Amino acid sequence: MKCFRACCKSIKLLRHSPFGTLSAFAPSARTNPFYNAFQPALTKRTMATAMAKRLEGKTIVITGASSGIGKSTAKEFARTSPKNLKLILTARRIDSLNQLAQEIKEEVGEGVKTLPVKLDVSNPEEIKNFVPSLPEEFREIDILVNNAGLVKGVAKAPEIEAEDLNVMFSTNVTGLINMTQAILPIFKKREDGGRGDIINIGSIAGREAYPGGSIYCATKAAVKSFTEALRKELIASRIRIIEIDPGQVETEFSVVRFYGDKQKADAVYAGCEPLTPDDIAEVIVFAAGRRENVVIADTLIFPSHQASPSAMHRKN
Repeated sequence: MKCFRACCKSIKLLRHSPFGTLSAFAPSARTNPFYNAFQPALTKRTMATAMAKRLEGKTIVITGASSGIGKSTAKEFARTSPKNLKLILTARRIDSLNQLAQEIKEEVGEGVKTLPVKLDVSNPEEIKNFVPSLPEEFREIDILVNNAGLVKGVAKAPEIEAEDLNVMFSTNVTGLINMTQAILPIFKKREDGGRGDIINIGSIAGREAYPGGSIYCATKAAVKSFTEALRKELIASRIRIIEIDPGQVETEFSVVRFYGDKQKADAVYAGCEPLTPDDIAEVIVFAAGRRENVVIADTLIFPSHQASPSAMHRKN
């Protein structure tokens, strides 16, 4: 009991110290045997990581935030810097965005402000009206995560449906470029030629094409070319252009590809341990949280069983 009381006394003194640690204002605590055991753990609770400090005060736009990688990215940003952050969550499904905003609030509290915005990036008019329609406090955007994208079907030429072709290009390519052009003027008006981050979510499909994925592969190859050109065009600025290319990740991706057929979608991952959306979200937030002069320009992420789109080990 004496030990327990001494322990409690040390913790009480620590909490009431004006500096958040035991100092000259609490000399009796420094001689307490429980000080060394408890002080480091309690101090850690009040410290922010370097990455959290770099992200503090940022305003971040995430497209395709209603599910998958986009949803996980929103949560990872909030968890990493929960004291002072603004998240603009965009997607076509506003109900899912509202639910995500509520989940973030319940997990990290009031330090992260969220703004769900219904946005279809394949619609140029909606993108044109996006920034002007934002509340004033959300307009100084610092980071754009171009995540929205999809794949439709596995058809090979000449049997590719025109509708599938159009929706993939209008979402994955035109939508990404239009979002970039809508946000980039905000970045460019800042000092030193501009400042901000554009993070484009590509794919292994943009590096190596595969049968049955010709249109999707072409869209992601276009994203890669646009990203690399943009990085060179903005070389004199402090605007970072980042591309993250996932391999096999289990999301709604395959369900959309097979027009809602869950059985076919599940077969894609049979015998494998694919990446999760959280795995990619951690890399996105890590890239955004680097020191300003550090650019994680190009990243390819595989699960351990994958070496290319077609080279995958499946357990029996």
